[in-house]
Amino acid sequence: MNLFRSRVSTSVVSRMAGELGSSASVPTATSSSSWAKTRSLWPSILRWIPTSVDHIIAAEKRLLSLVKTSYVVEQVNIGSGPPGSKVRWFRSTSDEPRFINTVTFQSKEDSPTLVMVHGYGASQGFFFRNFDALASRFKVIAIDQLGWGGSSRPDFTCKSTEETEAWFIDSFEEWRKAKNLSGFILLGHSFGGYVAAKYALKHPEHVQHLILVGPAGVSSESESKPERLTKLRATWTGAVFNHLWESNFTPQKVIRGLGPWGPDLVNRYTTARFGAYSTGEVLNEEESKLLSDYVYHTLAAKASGELCLKYIFSFGAFARMPLVQSASEWKVPTTFIYGFEDWMNYQGAQAARQHMKVPCEIIRVPQGGHFVFIDNPTGFHSAMLYACRRYISPKPENERLPEGLTFA
Repeated sequence: MNLFRSRVSTSVVSRMAGELGSSASVPTATSSSSWAKTRSLWPSILRWIPTSVDHIIAAEKRLLSLVKTSYVVEQVNIGSGPPGSKVRWFRSTSDEPRFINTVTFQSKEDSPTLVMVHGYGASQGFFFRNFDALASRFKVIAIDQLGWGGSSRPDFTCKSTEETEAWFIDSFEEWRKAKNLSGFILLGHSFGGYVAAKYALKHPEHVQHLILVGPAGVSSESESKPERLTKLRATWTGAVFNHLWESNFTPQKVIRGLGPWGPDLVNRYTTARFGAYSTGEVLNEEESKLLSDYVYHTLAAKASGELCLKYIFSFGAFARMPLVQSASEWKVPTTFIYGFEDWMNYQGAQAARQHMKVPCEIIRVPQGGHFVFIDNPTGFHSAMLYACRRYISPKPENERLPEGLTFA
């Protein structure tokens, strides 16, 4: 096998740079001399939002330097819109092609393929603590969903839940076609779990096994009966938050609004969430620094996929079209993985399992919250290997749930 290396074509960067808008534009090899002069007058440090597509790619490369396994980065062309559709990734006026940022890790021949899909407000780099361990057993392919991370960021103009789901499902399907993949294990975290489940529902013939890690959108608000949320809505504070939600005011807008102070806020959050408030293995200083830098640049870039929020979820993060409603129609064996401290409720998965006609397991991992794969990577990897035992073990029937993990 040829040695892998991280590389992104200059032509792709040129196309993507235009999508980030003037406040985040960067020069490329094809830039004009006039642009170069303009940029020299406005260096990165003087921009209100100090980010760009070059910053995202550079931050990703720095974060992945922590990974020992060789890898290759590519921008996979998914065209300008779904085949046969009159809309270009939904109402965009541009016919230019779109790209999915894809990272493929070196693996042993005949290893089962594992495709990893990140959650809301995240990108594929969030799995940096898992790539080495998983690549030793799988052909790992991690992507940035359309509108996130280093992928293309078209104008998001979807107007309904159905259109918004199609934005993610159809773009993933075009990516799959471009990569000529089938029979893969599909993992989705949080909102990525919601997308993965909806994709497997529409295209079950391509998915061998579905792994949902702390998935969002499993149960409905009426089924969960959140007393605290009901009380909050009855207050003026709750009314304000609900209004902001329905106005599609996203957390990323706060980061952009803070301009040059945005990186510090993100660093404070990352340091606290995966440090002082971590439920498991805290990030070391280098990990924290590189992840914070990466998170800032992926959040502060042009708004695109993030605007799905109000169409997929109602205030309180309850799905408008919850997965439990279609559980009886699932055709792919499924494993749910939750950290013990995950704020996503595993009882929703239990309710869905009652309606499923395919094998389903629910595994809980200690010392882990919603980002269980960061909080307790060792426990998460054990859960993954057990979930996929039928594809990687010569005698899967002899495998037992690893110590410390529990079934729900």
